[in-house]
Amino acid sequence: MPDVMSSSRLIGVGVGPGDPELVTVKGVNALRAADVVVVPVMDTGERGRAEATVLHYVPQEKVLRVVFALNERTDRARREAAWDAAGAKVAELLAAHGVVAFATIGDPNVYSTFTYLALTIGESVPGTVVETVPGITAMQDLAARSGAVLTEGTEPLTLVPVTAGSAVLKDALAGPGTVVAYKFGRQAAEVAEALRETGRIEDAVWGSALGLPEESIRPAAELDGEPLPYLSTLIAPARREGGRVR
Repeated sequence: MPDVMSSSRLIGVGVGPGDPELVTVKGVNALRAADVVVVPVMDTGERGRAEATVLHYVPQEKVLRVVFALNERTDRARREAAWDAAGAKVAELLAAHGVVAFATIGDPNVYSTFTYLALTIGESVPGTVVETVPGITAMQDLAARSGAVLTEGTEPLTLVPVTAGSAVLKDALAGPGTVVAYKFGRQAAEVAEALRETGRIEDAVWGSALGLPEESIRPAAELDGEPLPYLSTLIAPARREGGRVR
């Protein structure tokens, strides 16, 4: 058993938005080198994107599912209890193994469950070395697949989780530069309204299940108010004239 105080490592590995070909070489090497790979799952038990992606590179017996109640949006106490329980489980793994990898969709430093896990481990298992391996984000993948240009010249780029409320998105759309919205599927109607009110809907594009068989990439102008998959991503490019930055 390793000395947790001096040798255990917890590595958050970004495995991209779903397409297994978008996992970096460094990410694959980190997953394969780890003693165990933890994947977050909802309490419904269904396989998530992180797990599906990881299984392209490491055997099932090396993968451990840990419930994070990712489908819990309203009961904060229940959600935090799930995080605490998950942190306790990972702490046990660190006591038994030298290197534990945690696979997260996208990037571990961008709206990731890994942030909460790292904080918990830092408090409960002092001395554990915490590292991250960056991953390709959904906005990068959607930009590549749709042809949308994220930034030019001195344009700013604003990333908004619509779970923070449509008012936050509306404020961002009223400003300069490109706006990217994450997790907007359940508020698709409000997002479409915000795009129309700010005159940003014509060039905007949204996508879901990027790189997967059920992939959908559509102009935002086609949004009809119907709910979309939760992890849908939107890109509203900066206002540009003649292909050049204003």
